[in-house]
Amino acid sequence: MPSHDAIFKQFLSDIAVARDFLTIHLPDSIRERCDFNTLQLESASFIDEKLRARISDVLYSLHTTVGKGYIYCVIEHQSRPEKQMAFRLLRYCLAAMQQHLDQGHDRLPLVVPLLFYHGRSRPYPYSLRWLDSFADPVLAQTLYEQPFPLVDLTVMPDDEIRTHRRMALLELVQKHIRTRDMLELAREIGLLFERWAAPLSTGQEDIMTIAEQLKKMGFDEGIQRGIQQGLAQGLEQGIEQGMKNSARQIARHLLLTGMDKNSVQQATQLETEELEQLITAIQHDTQH
Repeated sequence: MPSHDAIFKQFLSDIAVARDFLTIHLPDSIRERCDFNTLQLESASFIDEKLRARISDVLYSLHTTVGKGYIYCVIEHQSRPEKQMAFRLLRYCLAAMQQHLDQGHDRLPLVVPLLFYHGRSRPYPYSLRWLDSFADPVLAQTLYEQPFPLVDLTVMPDDEIRTHRRMALLELVQKHIRTRDMLELAREIGLLFERWAAPLSTGQEDIMTIAEQLKKMGFDEGIQRGIQQGLAQGLEQGIEQGMKNSARQIARHLLLTGMDKNSVQQATQLETEELEQLITAIQHDTQH
């Protein structure tokens, strides 16, 4: 005898049945925006295996009646209530949104999860508001119903950054590495070293101060080499070369500590060819 899930999926896979179901059970505010003439069954192959084993895989899409928006409807059948069902449906919604973006769209679609329940317990005993799954739902709502916290160095005054204790070193370098006079920046970092020098530790290195860490990564040495070159070929070109030398030294250090190539390139802004040459040189050194 077919299982409840199989029967449910067979019925809801029929467009006419699904249209009736959605026109009856969708919230009014959503139903009014739906163009049911565009209703079509979608593949749910994007769902990971663990989640798919607990989801009935009925996913429909349709266009909105206004603009070029999309609405997806997730219909889940359940005969036994589950405490974390709201969170599971949220994961399904996020996966459907990601598939939509992967198809070339640049706006997120609305994904409406509908739970079809017919279990022994009545009424359904658990909240379907996913925020209620947190130990502190009020705090969770405060976090997730507003823009995520952003640390935007591009608009943060240097005077404010200088109050950030040990993080000021990293933040000033990251903010000005491509835009500010490197001689001036190096002097300021030196003052911060004296004030906030503190031990850092990684899994592959001995404990060292922030100043020692940056020196080992080539920051000071790169700038000094640039200044020396600047005496012969012009200060501006020399400093630029010093920054390049510094970036190479930093990249070498990060590669040796195990950071992946893409992350190193993002951190140092080295050209792909330069980075490949550096990787080859490191491999050669380690083999001899």
